[in-house]
Amino acid sequence: MLSVVIPAHNEEACISDTVQGIYKKLQSQAIQHEILVVNDHSTDKTAEVLKVLQKTVPTLIFYNNELPAGFGRAIRFGLDRFKGDVAAIMMADLSDSPDDLVRFYRKILEGYDCVFGSRFAKGGQVMDYPKLKLFINRIANNLVRVAFGIGYNDVTNAFKMYKRSTIEGLKPFLAPHFNLTLELPLKAIVRGYSYAVLPNKWTHRKHGASKLKIKEMGSRYFFIFLYCLIEKFFSRGDFKKIRESR
Repeated sequence: MLSVVIPAHNEEACISDTVQGIYKKLQSQAIQHEILVVNDHSTDKTAEVLKVLQKTVPTLIFYNNELPAGFGRAIRFGLDRFKGDVAAIMMADLSDSPDDLVRFYRKILEGYDCVFGSRFAKGGQVMDYPKLKLFINRIANNLVRVAFGIGYNDVTNAFKMYKRSTIEGLKPFLAPHFNLTLELPLKAIVRGYSYAVLPNKWTHRKHGASKLKIKEMGSRYFFIFLYCLIEKFFSRGDFKKIRESR
């Protein structure tokens, strides 16, 4: 079963379209699933909208985040509660495509531990990406790529998919905010989990305001970057994926 984990903070304007779009697509492909939304201390009507949605979307489950507020904490809350064999992380603001979700799911069924999205690979697409954020994104991702010696060029992309066993192997999680998007894939790569990279489409939100604040996140991303870099070079493989004997 596929679990789609969606953190939502003040997303009353778009959460309905997001959930319904994912539900219709997965239903049309006969993919067993749950849509798990974590309401992250919203002060608008996000919770009320979700309650109404449950009447028409039977696979929707939603929790109120019991941890302190934060994008990463909301995802962590969901990753402690999902029931599927595979977990996908998607945004609540319609920026990720349900079509890509299906492609990622088909790919992970080939046997990969993770599937990562790249908006900047051949076939990827970004629409209306704010220019300053795009500039910083490209610098940061190239720094990560060089430092870790990897080809993957969109590590900070939130849209990724993991097997349940991979999620368990990456715990405990440290990042409370958007830096979780960096922690999860870097830990997976450093610890030897197999992964595939697929191009994906990203569209800038049509409603509401972005929750990512560049000034607040720089040092937090750098902390996770250093943490994972230290693990790569000094952990002596203590956290590596345990390979099953044949």
